[in-house]
Amino acid sequence: MRSKSAQNAVNIINFITFLVIVIGSAALFIVLSGFAGLKTFSLGFTNVFDPDLKAQPLTGKFFTISEAQEQQLSQLNGLASYAKEIEEKVLLQHLEKNEIAFIKGIDDSYNKTIAVDSTIYFGKWNIDNQEGVAGLGIINALSVSIGYTKNPLKILALKPGKGSLSQQNLANSYNTLPLLISGVYQVEESLDKKYIFVNLPLAQALLEKDNRQISGINFKIKSTTNITEIKAQIAAIFDNNIVLKTREELNSSLYKMLNTENLATYLIFTLVLIIALFNVVGAIIMMILDKQQNSKTLFNLGVTIKELRRIYFVQGILVTTTGGIIGVLLGCLLIGSQLLIGWVKIGTIEYPVELHFSNICIVLATITVLGVIASKIASSRINKKLIQK
Repeated sequence: MRSKSAQNAVNIINFITFLVIVIGSAALFIVLSGFAGLKTFSLGFTNVFDPDLKAQPLTGKFFTISEAQEQQLSQLNGLASYAKEIEEKVLLQHLEKNEIAFIKGIDDSYNKTIAVDSTIYFGKWNIDNQEGVAGLGIINALSVSIGYTKNPLKILALKPGKGSLSQQNLANSYNTLPLLISGVYQVEESLDKKYIFVNLPLAQALLEKDNRQISGINFKIKSTTNITEIKAQIAAIFDNNIVLKTREELNSSLYKMLNTENLATYLIFTLVLIIALFNVVGAIIMMILDKQQNSKTLFNLGVTIKELRRIYFVQGILVTTTGGIIGVLLGCLLIGSQLLIGWVKIGTIEYPVELHFSNICIVLATITVLGVIASKIASSRINKKLIQK
């Protein structure tokens, strides 16, 4: 594998072939590591706002939780904590500016279940005494100041009932809540424009719901808990009148999009590797022609055609796997340097990457399988007619 041919062109072709395999495998590994980092970075937003498991009403927007059901939930060993919430679309008004958003009433256990208070941008997380926390997008759109009592933010929620709205009764169709902003959270543009957090009883009063009516329950699951078993236990407590969704199910579209993009990128770079491995076929065929007299000598000494093919087949496997291993090592060095130094940035943010052993296995498996196919095709060119020339 290391020896030079008498023909300089063959040496150049072999070197280029080996270099292409190294670069191709390194590129595939770097791209997979980059997408792994982007996936974690994108899903980091959902980890802040979505729990491990969430209970939602089977029909409608709200459901009722009894005191007995709460006691049963608190006795489940697999739960680290749970928190109730009520959510509804509302109209926000401030200084003749309007904005549609969602009010989310949360209880005292919410921050233990979901670390949403860690997203605070400025101010403080205080949702008591008609104070609330809003997203940065809402604050900017309505020009709201923190703790400004003279012109508080107004939250308007439609009163529950039946019938159509008319111009005459429109003013009496809303419940209004003045709210002081104690803090501002910042996560991601769409989420920053979506929520305003208030105390659960305050939101229930605004929406004319009693203290047992909620729109969801958020669960934090212990790491040792089997998610399937805990879902069955929770469903049994509510007589299967709720829908239980994991974080992945709550963001199924996002997960599908990221997985599809990852698969598409892998297939595209695999296609590049397939094209690159045509060089391996060409290089082996060139070597077969260059070593034709040597092959003829071995054949005359008793080496069979099958054994001659095996020589060049192993040659191709050694070239591709060695190139793949070197390429992955180079990729690991580049990804490792990005994790340590962060020399590639998007604005002020270090480009997210992750070093996964599974990606190493995927790249090496891909290059090995393609190398076997290329080597098999090239080595099959040896036959009696070629040797006897």
